[in-house]
Formats: sequence, C-alpha cells, structure tokens
Amino acid sequence: MTEWKKYESYDVPVDPSQDDRATTFKLTSFKRPHMRAFHFAWFGFFMAFVSWFAFAPLMTEIKKDLGMTQDEVYNANISSVSSTVFARFVVGPLCDTYGARIMSTTLLIMGSIPTFFGGLVNSAEDVAIIRFFIGVMGASFVCTQVWSSQMFAKEFVGTSNSTTAGWGNLGGGVTQVFMVSVWKLFKQKYSSETSWRLSFIVPATIVLCVAIGQLFLTDDCPKGNYKELEEYGSRKRKSSSESFKKGFMNLNSWIMFLHYAACGGVELTMNNIAATYFSDEFNLSTSKAGIVASLFGLMNLFARSMGGILSDFMSKKNGGMRGRLLSQWSTLFFEALFLFLFTQMDNLGTAIIVLVLFSTSVQMAEGCTYGIVPYICPNATGTVSGIVGGGGNFGAIMWGLIFRFGPDDMRTVLRIISGFVFAISFTTPLIYIKGCSSVFGSPNSGFHNSPSQNFQI
Repeated sequence: MTEWKKYESYDVPVDPSQDDRATTFKLTSFKRPHMRAFHFAWFGFFMAFVSWFAFAPLMTEIKKDLGMTQDEVYNANISSVSSTVFARFVVGPLCDTYGARIMSTTLLIMGSIPTFFGGLVNSAEDVAIIRFFIGVMGASFVCTQVWSSQMFAKEFVGTSNSTTAGWGNLGGGVTQVFMVSVWKLFKQKYSSETSWRLSFIVPATIVLCVAIGQLFLTDDCPKGNYKELEEYGSRKRKSSSESFKKGFMNLNSWIMFLHYAACGGVELTMNNIAATYFSDEFNLSTSKAGIVASLFGLMNLFARSMGGILSDFMSKKNGGMRGRLLSQWSTLFFEALFLFLFTQMDNLGTAIIVLVLFSTSVQMAEGCTYGIVPYICPNATGTVSGIVGGGGNFGAIMWGLIFRFGPDDMRTVLRIISGFVFAISFTTPLIYIKGCSSVFGSPNSGFHNSPSQNFQI
C-alpha cells in the first residue's frame, strides 16, 4: 500500500509504529487530528447522554401530568436502554468498516429527531416508544471508544478511552441539573406541563449542531479520513461481517459483556432511578432530588479516568494484562460493596457520601473495562467495543426488570443487584488473552502480534 497521511506534523507526540497514534494528551489543544477528535468524541457522547436521559429528572412531573403508574415509569426506563443493546451490536462492526466519526454523526442525527418530539407525548405508551427511539443514540458510546482507540497509542489507551467515555458519561449527571434548570426557565412564562414539553427542544438542537461539527471538522484517524486513505491506497476497507465474526466468536468479549453489565448497566440504572430514589426515600422535592442524583453522574469528571489510569499503571507495574485484570476485579468488588452499603443509609448526608464512593467505584470499573477491550481482538475493536457496550444496556434491562417485577422496596432491589455484581467480579480469572498474562499466570507484558499489527487503521 502507498503510505499517505493528511498532516505533516502533529500537536502531540505520536508513535509512528502505531500509525501515528498519540502517546499522551494535550487537553488545552483543539487541533486536528488527535485532540480535535478527542474533544468531539467525548462531547458528542456527553450530549447524546443528555438527550438519552432527558426524561429521567423530569419524570416526577411527567408522571403526574400523564397519570403514569410507577410500573409504567419502569417500563419507560427499560425501553430507553433496550434499543441501545441492538444498536451497539450493529454499530461496532460498522465502525470498523466506515469509521467512528461517520457512525457517531449518524447516530446523533437519528437521536436528535425523536428528542425534538419528546414534548408531544400524551400517554405512558408514548413515553416508552419515544424513549426507545432516543435510546439508539446511546450506541454513540461505541463510536467514542473506537475513535479514541484509533487516535491514541496502546500504552495510553486505558487513560484515553476512560477519559473520553467518562467525560461523555458526565452527561448523565449534568442531565439531572440541566433539564430541571431548562424546565424552571420555561416555567417563568409557561405552565409546568408546557415547560417540560418545551424543554426537550434544547438538547435536541445542541445534539444536531455537534453532529454537523463532527462531520465537517474532524478526522477518522491520525492520517486522515478512511475514504481518503482508501483512495490513496493506504487502507483497505475492512469487512463488517469479518469483524463481526472475529469479535462475536471470542469468549473474552462475552465475559467483558457481563462485566460491563455489572458496572455500565448499574450506572444506566442509577441514572434512571436516582432522582426518584432520593425523592421517595428522603422526601426531597424534584429540584433537590435532581441535584443530589446528579452527584452520581458527576463523578465521571474524574472517576472513570482514574480507572483507566489505574489500568495503565497496573499494566506497567504488575505484568501487563495481569495488572489490568487485577484492577478490573478489585473495582467491581468495591462497587458491589459500596452499593450494598448505600442501601443501608437512612441519613441523607451519609447516603450522599456513600453514593459518591459507590459512583466512583462504578466508573473506575468502567474505565478498567475499556483499558482491556482494545486488546481482546485488535483487528475487530469496533465489534468488541459494541459487544461490551451492549452489555451495559443488557445489564440495565436486567436490573430494570428486577425493579419492575421484583420487590417493591427499592433498597431491596439494589441489594439484589449488589449480589450480582459481586458474583460477576469473580469471573475475572476466566479472561485469557492470547500472548498476555492472566490473573494467576506468570507476568508477561508482551502481545501475540507486533504493536502495529495489533493496533492498525
């Protein structure tokens, strides 16, 4: 193939053996290709998250105005995450073929449309249906992870993936405050019901603008866009079906699927129920419950990055993959512990403290997960990212079903979920990536292929 790249120089240090992937961040930079892609990747997912969960902080008002039962609220919560499972499975292989930039842009545009019409719902069925279609936007998480893996080197991939995803997931916390603030702003001129109906226009508009920016102002990879590289013979288009086969036939993909159900799925569930939990259990108003609930998502500002940094650090200090797996196991274990303790808190102050510790461990576990994902099947990173990301939504559905059909007491349901997380954490030793050390194996930081083969465009 003819060697070709769009940019002669870069604003960050790169590794030529890994197709000019960056070896560090320069967070104050917005220059193409690396840092421009980084900032659009996390902010695109951030706004997707805001739209995806825009209903949650306003559900107390929506429930009252539409006469919804609590079971119908749970149905809508399940609907909001169910469509994302299928979408993430499909988007993963398509990212390998067409690039994360194109797929992210497509998903944001698709999701902005039903968000615009969110204020037109008139029944519980309408809420469930429109949240189902908005949920497709949640697959942009896969694009974020694939895009980051294409822009940053393998030694730095835990930090880069966890930061883009963590800052994106920050939207889950900001949504709790942002949507309530927009609603209260509209309430200065309109009734409460008219105000929440108008509120959905705001995130939908921002999402559409971000999608347009991604399309025209960013690049697929350090050397340019896939289409340009293919025209110059510097890249052969990957087969989506081949990528699909490689990722889906890898047992490690499915173990990590369960792991992300235990952390990413728990986060999605908490985004849906946290405001209601604090409103019901501590008798808080809609505004105050939203502010407290936002603390769970706001930990993404640093906690998920901490998980990625821990994974990279342990990889260097504890035998490569063995260090990453030990990080994974420990963060899932502490997540289960803090979730259980959270359900024991009857005082609002202590409940908030434990919520922060619980949230931190959840998001560190997510960061550790995506410090491992790019190593599982490097030539099908999109597919593996999609499978693992889909696990988060699968988990959210499973935990949502327990809320829907299990005990009426929310604390009891959360205790059951903590038991599942604890059990899933002990599947970590089952992960074995060819050429890398296992949890109990001898330290070995090597890879079964060269870095350039493992992390290729």
